[in-house]
Amino acid sequence: MDNETKKLSIQMAYASSIGIAMVLAIFGCLLLGSYLDRKFDSGHVFTIVFLLIGISAGFRNIYALIKKNFRDDESIIKSLKSEPHRQRPTPKKT
Repeated sequence: MDNETKKLSIQMAYASSIGIAMVLAIFGCLLLGSYLDRKFDSGHVFTIVFLLIGISAGFRNIYALIKKNFRDDESIIKSLKSEPHRQRPTPKKT
């Protein structure tokens, strides 16, 4: 397996784990809230509160996974812009 294929498969694995992390956080909190509502007979208070907590936790998981696994290649871009052949040509005078 060459490096490009290996890198692509690793990125696909990370992308699938992002979706799983989002779904597990939302539905886990939703089920916990529903259980607490049935246990304490409180209507839908816990379900709504824990659903909002689950949504925020899911987005936080996505942010953390992206920040950890998909680093920015800014140093490469800066070096390319500093090369003389990459600079924009001077505008022609008409």
